[in-house]
Amino acid sequence: MTFLRRLQWNDSSVLIHPPGFYIIGFTSLPFANLYFIFLAFVYVVSVVFNTFLIYIITVDLRLHNPKFMAVGNLAVVDLVLNTCIIPGMLKAFLAKNNFVPFNLCMVQMYVYYSFISMESFSIAVLAYDRMIAICFPLRHGSINTMTSMSCILGVIWCFCLGIQIFSTSIMTRLSYCDSVNVYSYFCDYAPVFRLACNDNTLQWAVASGLSLLILLGPLSFIILSYMSILIAVFRMKSVESRVKALATCTEHLILVAVFFFPVLTIFMVGLLARIKPDPDLRVLSLSLASCIPPCLNPIVYSLKTKEIKSKVLTMFRRIKGQVVNG
Repeated sequence: MTFLRRLQWNDSSVLIHPPGFYIIGFTSLPFANLYFIFLAFVYVVSVVFNTFLIYIITVDLRLHNPKFMAVGNLAVVDLVLNTCIIPGMLKAFLAKNNFVPFNLCMVQMYVYYSFISMESFSIAVLAYDRMIAICFPLRHGSINTMTSMSCILGVIWCFCLGIQIFSTSIMTRLSYCDSVNVYSYFCDYAPVFRLACNDNTLQWAVASGLSLLILLGPLSFIILSYMSILIAVFRMKSVESRVKALATCTEHLILVAVFFFPVLTIFMVGLLARIKPDPDLRVLSLSLASCIPPCLNPIVYSLKTKEIKSKVLTMFRRIKGQVVNG
């Protein structure tokens, strides 16, 4: 680094901020070129399917209900989440430029953690929708309304965006006067605050606390929701009704498994246990855990949800008919 920015803090100490950081997470990864080709494919699929899912939910009035409002919200979150990460990774690989300016690093950190938080809570909202539909079938329409779902999603957005303002702003209270090499695939929270040469106890505590809140909180709610669902299902008299009720949860359970288990394992090992896993393995695992779910979510809902599958087939028949007649 040729120069550092010095900032006054409370008129008593000097904070040292570098012009930026170098993202070096994939510099030693074997077959990195093949991995980036795979990521490019994942990003294209994610953009196409999430945009298509949002379009279908928007134009089909039959899908204007609380469940598909939550599904559409998840698609928007998935789209933003992959867009804030993968293009930057591809740019660093293709342009051989892995430097990220300090302010842009903070912005990327904020956007990523805001939307990974929303991803977690959005999946929990879908569990809530299934619980109300199965446990209270006669009152489902009056409990889970468009208004109530809008309020729930609005609270989630405000909470996630608000809490990450605090977590990101305290990163600017650290001095980075030694290394500026971030061993991750983006401006990751823990790898960045570990570069600080002053006390980072607050940042470590916030990272650990938010990991518990954002991951274990929604996951605990999902587990409790499915316990309620199982109780309600076993009270049903016919086996056919039980199978039909559980079948409506299939796509959601896939999302839970794909998102929570890899991310939860990596975050808990890295932050709470204070165990340092192999750096290359951590970067590869975390990047896959972050990028794959936003790609799979719209595919799962498109293939497993009867309403969306029906709409897609209708659209393809219409397009096929126009091509034949044209």
